[in-house]
Amino acid sequence: MSGLTITTIQTNLHWEDKTANLQMLKEKINAIDEKMEVVILPEMFSTGFSMQPQLLAETMDGETVTWMKEIASNNKIILTGSVIIKEDDKYFNRLIWMLPNGQSGYYDKRHLFAFGKEDQHYTAGNKRLIASVKGWKINLQICYDLRFPVWSRQQSTDAEPEFDVLIYVANWPEKRNHAWKTLLYARAIENQCYVIGVNRVGEDGNNIYHSGDSLVIDPLGEVLYHMKDLEDIFTITLEKEKLEKVRTHFPFWKDADKFGLL
Repeated sequence: MSGLTITTIQTNLHWEDKTANLQMLKEKINAIDEKMEVVILPEMFSTGFSMQPQLLAETMDGETVTWMKEIASNNKIILTGSVIIKEDDKYFNRLIWMLPNGQSGYYDKRHLFAFGKEDQHYTAGNKRLIASVKGWKINLQICYDLRFPVWSRQQSTDAEPEFDVLIYVANWPEKRNHAWKTLLYARAIENQCYVIGVNRVGEDGNNIYHSGDSLVIDPLGEVLYHMKDLEDIFTITLEKEKLEKVRTHFPFWKDADKFGLL
């Protein structure tokens, strides 16, 4: 059974400065000397969590997506994180799933953070993205989505669970980090899957501090990685055999309610 190697990058971000962020992240990725397969960046990694999409948005042919293609190709990795995208005169907080061959998928953030006025500037998505790599199924979500368990819930069949890994990229403030950690644990336990939360650190342009607290959690809710306050790059290989043993020994997923999402 093939493992899946994940690299998380917890970093400070230069406020609304694409050039500085892309150069900084390029240097960090190029300096990694471990095996890489999937590299995860925080939410809005090229700008910070900005409510100025009219100034910062780009198209899918723009600078940041082009940069992602180059980084993924040069390092032979899958690269993911969210970017401010303009499409049909609408702005999206869009997670890009970039393959090394230049092909990509995307997920538009469903739950917009009204407390921070995100809903006044961006358009909500309405479709989940579950990517597939090496036999692993990966559910890709963004920050505030974490508070809404139905959106991330397994839609299991009688044959198998819908996904194996649940990823959240985030700009989650330190003042609510207890909720961040608690909800990540819950998503892992209730979905019987690996959960990965990748958050930024440092103060943003609105003087909001972020403590990171990036986490990798196994299907039983045990912590495999946790980093608070510091910039850090962490690589781990997820074990499919361990996941399947948990699901076989504790087949709770088979008893879940059947439902559909609009």
